[in-house]
Amino acid sequence: MNSFEINKILGALLGTCLVLLAVHIASGAIFTPPVPAKPGYEITVKAEQPGQGKGEAAPVAQPIENLLASASVEHGAQLSKQCQICHNLKEGQGPKVGPDLYGVVGRPVASVASFHYTEALKKLGGNWTFDALNKWLTDPRADAPGTAMTFAGMPNEKQRADIIAYLNTLSKNPQPLPTAQNKPAPAEPKK
Repeated sequence: MNSFEINKILGALLGTCLVLLAVHIASGAIFTPPVPAKPGYEITVKAEQPGQGKGEAAPVAQPIENLLASASVEHGAQLSKQCQICHNLKEGQGPKVGPDLYGVVGRPVASVASFHYTEALKKLGGNWTFDALNKWLTDPRADAPGTAMTFAGMPNEKQRADIIAYLNTLSKNPQPLPTAQNKPAPAEPKK
């Protein structure tokens, strides 16, 4: 090979590199999207209702007694399948990610000896009454800020009542269901 052929090959290689470099520079200027003034995505959030600030549980509209009067244990058993991801429901199975729920109704809060509870739940105190379970299942993180429970809550009152009625059956001695309070319904405003 003579020097002329070597120069042609090296020139073609150098020319190809220069063309690729020019295309790369041009594509950055042409195809690069503009940088937003404020990085991130804008997410619209529904306005909070009065009394529902951060860390506050949503108000419970009906007393649990009224809801339990028409609760379906069978539907509660179906709904509780989502609980079984983290909790055992049968006697003697012990805790999973969360404590076992067998005999939970009436049991003191944070009292399963083989489970390590967060300080937030220990501070909650009291017993798992029907009202306490209703409040807890509405929004656990609002009921005990700092809890490790990742369940977002169940806003549907009927579903909560069904689950609580089912959890009550998971015991050697189920608690008697509270009777519905026969309070008159609030009067509707006249139009």
